[in-house]
Amino acid sequence: MSRTSPHLHQHVSRRGLLKTAGGLTAALALGTASATAAPATFTHPGMLHNWGDINRAKVRVAAGTDPWLSGWNKLTANSHAQSTWTPNPQATIIRGGTGENYGILYNDIAAAYQNALRWQVGGTEANAQCAAAILNAWSSTLTTVTGNADRFLAAGLYGWQFANAAELMRDYDGFDLAAFQQMMADVFYPLNNQFLTGHNDACITNYWANWDLCTMASIMAIGILTDDGTKYDQAVTYFKSGAGNGSLAHAVPYLYTDADGYALGQWQESGRDQGHSVLGMGQMGAICEMAWNQGDDLYSYDDKRFMKAAQYVAKYNLGSDVPFTTYTWGSGQNCAQQSQTAISAASRGQVRPVWAMLHYHYNRRLYLDDRYISQMCFSVAPEGGGGDYGSTSGGYDQLGFGTLMYAK
Repeated sequence: MSRTSPHLHQHVSRRGLLKTAGGLTAALALGTASATAAPATFTHPGMLHNWGDINRAKVRVAAGTDPWLSGWNKLTANSHAQSTWTPNPQATIIRGGTGENYGILYNDIAAAYQNALRWQVGGTEANAQCAAAILNAWSSTLTTVTGNADRFLAAGLYGWQFANAAELMRDYDGFDLAAFQQMMADVFYPLNNQFLTGHNDACITNYWANWDLCTMASIMAIGILTDDGTKYDQAVTYFKSGAGNGSLAHAVPYLYTDADGYALGQWQESGRDQGHSVLGMGQMGAICEMAWNQGDDLYSYDDKRFMKAAQYVAKYNLGSDVPFTTYTWGSGQNCAQQSQTAISAASRGQVRPVWAMLHYHYNRRLYLDDRYISQMCFSVAPEGGGGDYGSTSGGYDQLGFGTLMYAK
């Protein structure tokens, strides 16, 4: 399986291979193992987008079919998606405290991802050259991500996004994949691992769900990018059984059924504000989509618990009432108790490009009635990406363009 023939291994799921009783036999038959071992086999590209997603978008855009064409037009109109984008790599990125400069990083990541998408879907060489130049510039320059506790957010959010841009470019000759893999393993993963295992020396429940989620997403993405099964499994295991607020049962602590019979799940940050709650849909959604493309169904784990949360968050942000159970947690280093007694209306209705991924999975892959997710998805379509939702970090917390890449 050469790097020049990515299509040859598009359907070889690492997880499916290892789950089969004849995993070793299957691996040998595929030529991916020596006679002594059955190594983990990852699907590439296999993060937010697989070859099927890319080819569907390519065909539909070329045919001028909506909603793909509208999504494509949203992409090509974005200033970050232009092949003239010039990277501004830094040796040190700071988020939190003095000398913050992390906006430079999230703008360059958005540009790398958007140019990579334009190349994959539109076939334009200039966009490929631009994406590769951005990724190469950073991998040869960045050595440190630092700041106050927010450094862990930077390492998480920008870690998984950066890896996704690189995954789209991994077979491009002008991209130095090895150098980029090294940067992700040396600069981002240590902070990700430090947070997930130590939580900045705080009470395990001190940090909101999104801190864990972006960290898990980064570890999973780095595992896929570097073909490292141990890292990938670290993220999946934490999703299922981690002690912090990002694991599924802690992120969705209470379940309900509304008057119309729809299952709902209270989100851990619902009493905080709605911007962060919607952000959580994007972070957990990214984890589920990346795992799906490696043969693991986290979307449906624990009786579709994440879908219930997405329905809850969507319903409330569409303007309807939802139930709320008092939420109590331990904070700080000594686990001092805090409580929220009502859902927060702060930033209610905030638009983030996170819903298409969820709607097209639950409704079009699984044929489930996702009333509120669906309404939310179409109320904000076509989805844009970084640069389309304001200049502050919240507008860059998700890569976006779900209408283009997930519509079915």
